[in-house]
Amino acid sequence: MMRPIGLFGGTFDPIHFGHLRTAFELWQALQLAEVRFLPTGDPPHRDTPLAEASQRLAMVRAAVADQPAFVVDDRETRRKGLSYSFDTLSELRSEFPGRSLCLLLGMDAFLGLPAWHRWRELPELAHIVVAHRPGWKAPTTGPLGELMVDRGTGGVRDLHSATAGRVFIHAVTQLEISSTELRELIVDGRDPRYLVPDVVRDMLRASGCYARGED
Repeated sequence: MMRPIGLFGGTFDPIHFGHLRTAFELWQALQLAEVRFLPTGDPPHRDTPLAEASQRLAMVRAAVADQPAFVVDDRETRRKGLSYSFDTLSELRSEFPGRSLCLLLGMDAFLGLPAWHRWRELPELAHIVVAHRPGWKAPTTGPLGELMVDRGTGGVRDLHSATAGRVFIHAVTQLEISSTELRELIVDGRDPRYLVPDVVRDMLRASGCYARGED
């Protein structure tokens, strides 16, 4: 079986080193063929992004350009209406019927999973991989606790031997960088150097997409 494809969605408003380091560590640890970045168009569970979809997409493309294992998928920015992960995974499952797919989530996204559209069907379409800070414990009660009992695994091999269906928890280096705080920093006229790639920093300065007074 070919190596799994990692699917990393988010608003990336803007993309920063926290996103990139998490994706890189999961790519290495899970032995993924690639990590596919999927910038959200209209997110159903978050506020509307401040930067336009085209701006966020361009920043993601620039940020990952020097890493061949990172691929940018723009389908959610092109899709009309809300960007549901179920729809995206359904499309990708049709495109890669015999391939292992791994939906890469952070802790907060995983804890909010029961609020997602058709969330119980997601494991039928892809494995769920949760990136967390060292020492974090997965839920043991409630719907997520049940999910862990039914589908949890501690073995990377399980992500390679089946196309979907498992939940895998993996500790990654947590860079405490917040896109919200980044936007506030830029609005205040401070420099985001060392929080975002230099190419993204240049694009932010040129576009002024988070300049004071813009929503």
